[in-house]
Amino acid sequence: MAAVPFSALNFAIEIVPDGASAPLVSAAFAECDGLEMTMEVKTIRDGGSNDRQVRLAGPAAYGQLTLKRGMTEASFELWQWMSDSIADPGLRAQAEVVLFAGDGVSERARIVLQRCLPVKLKAPPLNAKEGAIAVEELQLAYERFTVKPGR
Repeated sequence: MAAVPFSALNFAIEIVPDGASAPLVSAAFAECDGLEMTMEVKTIRDGGSNDRQVRLAGPAAYGQLTLKRGMTEASFELWQWMSDSIADPGLRAQAEVVLFAGDGVSERARIVLQRCLPVKLKAPPLNAKEGAIAVEELQLAYERFTVKPGR
């Protein structure tokens, strides 16, 4: 059986603040960017060994998740979470980017972002034609991420 590739089009975001038992809000976004991990490499030279260098793993650094063009149900929970995080800088959440198979239902993988902090929440231009609460951009700083196979 051939491996089925992941699709960048079928994903969901679940944000659960510390101490909560359910996701903050039901939200769908058109774009998700910033899932990245880099490791600093330390280079050491051995004395008298001019043709060799030793590479040591250094500290890891993580990106900043950017979600664009989102829609939520009639809820202001993201805005309240941002306000709560400003009032209490120690407040964190866990976010999961859920990647779905082509059927849009079966989970292929979950990317778990730990100790998330909202750093930007931007409203779109106001338009009387739209009935839902929209979010133009949400940015989350995270301290670590892991990838888990789908359920």
